[in-house]
Amino acid sequence: MPELTGVGVSPGTGSGPVRRFVEVSLPSPAQAVPHGDPHLERARALAALEAVAVDLEMRARHATRPEARDVLNAQSMMVRDPGLIGGVSGRAMEGATAAVAIGRSFQIYRDMLAVTGGYLAARVADLNDLRDRAVARLYRLPMPGIPVSDEPFVLVARDLAPADTALLDPAQVLAIVTEQGGPTSHTAILARSLGIPAVVGCPGAASIAEGTIALVDGASGVVRLDPSSSDVERVRRAAASRATAAGAVTGKGMTSDGHPVPLFANIGGPGELAAALTHGAEGVGLYRTELLFLDRAKAPSQEEQRDVYREVLEAFPAGRVVVRVLDAGGDKPLTFLPAPGAEPNPGLGERGLRLLRRYPEILTAQLAALASAARGLPVKLQVMAPMVTDIADAEYFVKACRKAGIANAGIMIEVPAAALRARDLAPAVDFFSIGTNDLIQYACAADREVGALARLLDPWQPAVLDLVGIAGHAAHEAGMACGVCGEAAADPALACVLAGLGATSLSMNAPALPLVRAALAAHTMDECRHAAKTARAAASAAEARAAAREHLHALRDMGL
Repeated sequence: MPELTGVGVSPGTGSGPVRRFVEVSLPSPAQAVPHGDPHLERARALAALEAVAVDLEMRARHATRPEARDVLNAQSMMVRDPGLIGGVSGRAMEGATAAVAIGRSFQIYRDMLAVTGGYLAARVADLNDLRDRAVARLYRLPMPGIPVSDEPFVLVARDLAPADTALLDPAQVLAIVTEQGGPTSHTAILARSLGIPAVVGCPGAASIAEGTIALVDGASGVVRLDPSSSDVERVRRAAASRATAAGAVTGKGMTSDGHPVPLFANIGGPGELAAALTHGAEGVGLYRTELLFLDRAKAPSQEEQRDVYREVLEAFPAGRVVVRVLDAGGDKPLTFLPAPGAEPNPGLGERGLRLLRRYPEILTAQLAALASAARGLPVKLQVMAPMVTDIADAEYFVKACRKAGIANAGIMIEVPAAALRARDLAPAVDFFSIGTNDLIQYACAADREVGALARLLDPWQPAVLDLVGIAGHAAHEAGMACGVCGEAAADPALACVLAGLGATSLSMNAPALPLVRAALAAHTMDECRHAAKTARAAASAAEARAAAREHLHALRDMGL
């Protein structure tokens, strides 16, 4: 039976006929005939951009989910960006047609994001969509969009833009498959929020014929074409078993023999607290604060930061909140800070703590805001620095935290050098948090946004497990906590292995918490340790996964 494999980004299964995303064939800019009046071309271009912005705002008002509203409003702001407007205006006044002025202006931003990799590279598809919508307005062409169907379907596309994904109807769209995109693309984020199974970065997806029956497994990333009825039934039974297992275990995370493994949620702001609480998070294991700083002309004030942080801290009065200080630079440049200069590889440049050491006033203000936000609250606040490489970085950050009145200061282990020398770093800090997303891409020299490198980005890579084990052992020897945050912790089988490698807590996207809780509760800590040992001894990611499962016998009965 033919099948395709991509990156599963939203768990669940969906089966039905394929309907392809409606793409619009735009005229080549070379075919555009200028009106001869630069002022008229400028007015046409700006009117098209404004029409797109207004349409996005209207879609945002009709969106029922906060994630969709936030994304659509951000898209509207992108279209109205003063730099973009200025570029379009200038090119039109220099003699370019409205279409050429829009296309070239977007291309500059597109090229800037494409070379950065990581989070912002995933926004290239967003820019392409906004450009195409504006040009379609110029030519009075229909907008690209979701196909009309008289029956539920599996949506297949080269890629999806937020303007389309945000308003999908889960009752109509059974699953999503895209040829492009990655785990941090808006397609992935919104699909999870909608509860639609989704596979992205799936080579060959764009060639699936209309009407083909597809069976999509959003957990494994496998897309089966023309499956038999028994195949569909088998996958659906497994999904039902997973749902039953997830609902059967509540309370705190722990193994079957009572070894505690607290389970936390990864969040980007107060808007994600509801999901974390709904799925039983014991706290926050990764609060990504950079979303408060992005797309701003100046840094948020200390007072604004304090109020936002306090809302998160108040949600877990008896729990723990681990805050990552601003992780900017590289793939997340800030408009209010001077660029560090051309970097041939921004992912390996001045980002995270490296950038904060260049601009210490940003770190000082953020730490002061966090200390103020936590004052008088019973919650345990822990603050950590990203992109720490050596003892000098660790000591610098801890000193800054102590000066601000923050008692619990830790570091992220995401640079392989930090993992390998974790024993040197442990005495200088209060805790470790292993950021598996970056640790994998740095250890395997593979950009996590490049779908063609999915094989190398597998968190079961034995070399990555070795690095986690080294850091976990160093933390244990120092008598301190070592959490894991990132997509790896969301895999129930791998979560057991991570606990066996020494992870004292696990943090993930909130919807993954119930199954991870159930998987841990079904195995003893000894079983987790044996699974981890055999996985590290394997020669490949596939062998590591298979070897670990031999010690995690309950997974099969759980539909895993």
